[in-house]
Amino acid sequence: MERFGVSPRRSFGQNFVVDPNTVRRIARLSGAGPADRVLEIGAGLGSLTLALAETGAAVRAVEVDSGLAAALREVVAEAGAHRVEVVEGDAAALDFDDVLEGSDRWMLVANLPYNIATGLVVDLLHDAAAISVMVVMVQREVGERLVAPPGSRARGIPSVLVERQGTARVVAKVPASVFRPRPRVESVVVKIERHPGAQAVSLPPASEARFKRLVRAGFGQRRKMLRRSLAGLVTSEGFAAAGVDPASRPEVLTLDQWINLARTETQE
Repeated sequence: MERFGVSPRRSFGQNFVVDPNTVRRIARLSGAGPADRVLEIGAGLGSLTLALAETGAAVRAVEVDSGLAAALREVVAEAGAHRVEVVEGDAAALDFDDVLEGSDRWMLVANLPYNIATGLVVDLLHDAAAISVMVVMVQREVGERLVAPPGSRARGIPSVLVERQGTARVVAKVPASVFRPRPRVESVVVKIERHPGAQAVSLPPASEARFKRLVRAGFGQRRKMLRRSLAGLVTSEGFAAAGVDPASRPEVLTLDQWINLARTETQE
């Protein structure tokens, strides 16, 4: 960082990994190899980028900070990482149809900026079907929410939306000591494998939109029973048809139960 005159910017949620063993471990956990195309978001100064390049994979590294992007290009060139392409841009605003051009099968491997991690994972699972596997390092609490099963206190909107698209699990814990600046929280590495087409439950567009509305409404008042938080959205007959106890709270519902509720008629 001193060499390039850059420092982590809080506005971008930047915390750089300074331990080479950690980035190599993430690259290894991803399973990336010469036949793979990898998208990295929040590449920073390239510690994970170079570890991914060592696997032989083709890497498309996205970085929003123009100063870091320029430094990253220099780092990549000096390392002779010819299969790395640096893309300068804001991941929240990029057209991922363009970013993922060239292949219909990608992996996302990234140390995600803290301030965009949850929303970005959920959005890419929904919108970027070309990404079949995600291996992302996030804050521990964020990771716990992404993988939380029914009945867990950590279960919330991200848990259900992620489960809708794939299977998620924590594959590694990462101490705060490997970052600069050192965050006040620990991190974890989460691996999400997208459901194969045969396992994915397809819903008509109207039911898909209703599914999301119900999940957000239910967890928006998570201390209330569903009969209250979903009042005006699900009738007593709808709860019965979906096999859902209206006295339940949102965190106990399975994905199938949310999908069943989405298939019920809206109360007029």
